[in-house]
Amino acid sequence: MITPNMAKTPAGSASARLAVLGSPISHSQSPALHRAAYAALGLDWSYEAIEVAEGSLAGFIAGLGDEWRGLSLTMPLKTEAATLIEDLDPLAARTGAVNTVLLQPGATGRTLSGFNTDVTGLVRALAEGGVATARRVVILGAGATASSALLAAAEIGAESVDILVRTPRKAAPLVELGHSQGLVMTVTELPTDAAQAEAALDGPAGLLISTLPGGTQLGDVFPATWRRETVLFDVSYSPWPSALAAAWQQVDGTVLNGLSMLLHQALIQVRIFVNGDPFEAVEREHEVLAAMRGALSV
Repeated sequence: MITPNMAKTPAGSASARLAVLGSPISHSQSPALHRAAYAALGLDWSYEAIEVAEGSLAGFIAGLGDEWRGLSLTMPLKTEAATLIEDLDPLAARTGAVNTVLLQPGATGRTLSGFNTDVTGLVRALAEGGVATARRVVILGAGATASSALLAAAEIGAESVDILVRTPRKAAPLVELGHSQGLVMTVTELPTDAAQAEAALDGPAGLLISTLPGGTQLGDVFPATWRRETVLFDVSYSPWPSALAAAWQQVDGTVLNGLSMLLHQALIQVRIFVNGDPFEAVEREHEVLAAMRGALSV
């Protein structure tokens, strides 16, 4: 298991290749974020977006040359990566979701280290949006990002978490993970109308985290009062506003955009790719973050 500085290799100023992988991937703003960071650091590093379908990650990694330094992973590759990489940081091991891969030369060939920066990115994004704590959290979805959302909920002091999902049995690993964090867990089938939602949710929560794809259409599911009194954090940022975010905006509810999570988790990725350590800040980190923030577009 990775420990601080264990994976560190001085990055120097040599050129290196990096990329974000996933499917679909054309909407990703990760290239803009990372290019801005490496330019601010004076590094001649390239970063691109590459379409990689589910089940193809191992073959893609096997074909990479020595010039490759790291990979960012998005849907649908986070869980797949966790099954391929043995050297995982604690958050990746607990969530079973890897969104960052560090590639380094080793004595017997290249080594792979897997990290999860989504948890920290979400906690920082929530704090930036004014949500420092929430006793009750509702999470939409049960995929790889939902496990990160669950640990983020625990980190901001949640006592109970409600999982809303179309297929409740798929939430079993989340329930187990939540119990390991001391959380009271409930799983409910995703409601199809406001009446079902009102019965299932039993009053507003402090926070709703949606981990559903941006194009998901839920209809008018959540009651207007619930939307006004519950903060929505939508991890999706394309298209924006999502149908869910638009429903919150209709009643002047509080909506936080997933771009802030993307920004903050990417900064932790930059630390990993440059220093080999998610806990070691890069040089002039406040300037790097400002450059990355300026590269974002809605």
